[in-house]
Amino acid sequence: MTRRETTIEATYFDTLYTVERDPWGFRTSDYERGKYAATLGALSKARYSRALEVGCSIGVFTEQLAARCDTLVAIDASEVALAAAREACAGCENVIFEARMVPKDFPPGSFDLIVLSEVIYYLDALDLHKLAAQCARALLPGGEIVTCHWLGETDYPLTGAVASDLFALAMAKRLPVHAILHDRDYRLDRLSSS
Repeated sequence: MTRRETTIEATYFDTLYTVERDPWGFRTSDYERGKYAATLGALSKARYSRALEVGCSIGVFTEQLAARCDTLVAIDASEVALAAAREACAGCENVIFEARMVPKDFPPGSFDLIVLSEVIYYLDALDLHKLAAQCARALLPGGEIVTCHWLGETDYPLTGAVASDLFALAMAKRLPVHAILHDRDYRLDRLSSS
């Protein structure tokens, strides 16, 4: 399989979601259910004031994460996916959905939690480093970042393991405490200052 060399553009995701409303089986997959539970279990606090979910897709995990947040900013590059996410999370008044492609259009403001699940391996190494710098600037003191990425073979610019390692390395000065919480089918990392 030939690996893409540059960051994957938003049109790729719009096409996927137009063809199939749930292209990765987020609503039905045992893998996804287990990964969501593990990601929520990786959070070190019971509640977050203002969280950011990058790559919210159709909102399946967003709805679960929203229960732990006063405010959740959920972004995705695909307008098609966001329409489904808004519908899925219609009862979640604390969620703000925005169409944004990182690192080109990182949301303003500060966050005490940033979740990057199944998203940073779509970026090339340069854009991953730009995103890491943006996250470092946006993270409130005492905040944390959770990343989660599938370890199987893809044609994305980076593998799940490489993307996770590069991101953790880029964040090491700001968030020196790095815990790899799962690394079999997917890699789940928590980065924090303490």
